[in-house]
Amino acid sequence: MSSVSTALADSTIMLRRNLKHTTRNPVTVFNAVLFPIVMMLIFVKVFGGGFSVGVPYIDYATPGLLVMTISYGMGATATAVNDDMAKGIINRFKTMDVSRGAMLTGHVVITTVRCLVACAVIVGVAFAMGFDPSASASDWLGALGLVALVSFAASWLIIAMGLAAKTAAGAGMAATPLIMLPFLSSAFVPADTMGAGVRQFVEYQPFTPIIETLRGLLMGGASSGDAIAAIAWCVGFTVLGYVWSVSTFKKRA
Repeated sequence: MSSVSTALADSTIMLRRNLKHTTRNPVTVFNAVLFPIVMMLIFVKVFGGGFSVGVPYIDYATPGLLVMTISYGMGATATAVNDDMAKGIINRFKTMDVSRGAMLTGHVVITTVRCLVACAVIVGVAFAMGFDPSASASDWLGALGLVALVSFAASWLIIAMGLAAKTAAGAGMAATPLIMLPFLSSAFVPADTMGAGVRQFVEYQPFTPIIETLRGLLMGGASSGDAIAAIAWCVGFTVLGYVWSVSTFKKRA
């Protein structure tokens, strides 16, 4: 059996393991969905009437809430990876000649799938609240692809943070910057309505072009500039997370 097929077989085994952990602990998916739903209800039903964004507020806020859903679901992954490391499970896998890449890839894939499921729930709730996108079939495919890409990139980054953390509690806190960044973006109000300093930060932080690209795809007006920036940020996150994960994995495992 070739090294590639061996790695794929090992990755499938690791994916099956992580899938079983998720199905046995569905609270991880529930928690990743509950908070964004609560935020949707608060912003749309409580604060939404006070914002003037040119479109129904649920249409404006949904793309940002999708990104928030992705970021909020990362804490469980960081904790799980750190727990595997702390309990020596990864070292046990090494003695079984399991591909090192498969150990990390399994976490990445299951996290991406979990994010996609959570985002599907959020979209369903948004439709129930009056979400009315003008996206075509190709736009929906583009939005799905971007959500998957963001989930994949954020997964690698959070796994690196989880491996680097000294404790499981520290690993859980590693997701805090990813959770906070959507609040400091154009997720809930346009950047040009913000004060100096904050506006510049919002315009140049990574989640803003991602959110604007999703908003454009769903509402029929995606900007190529935002799309290029969004993809570039995702690629950067993936490369950084992968290199950092492998480096930390070799040092600690």
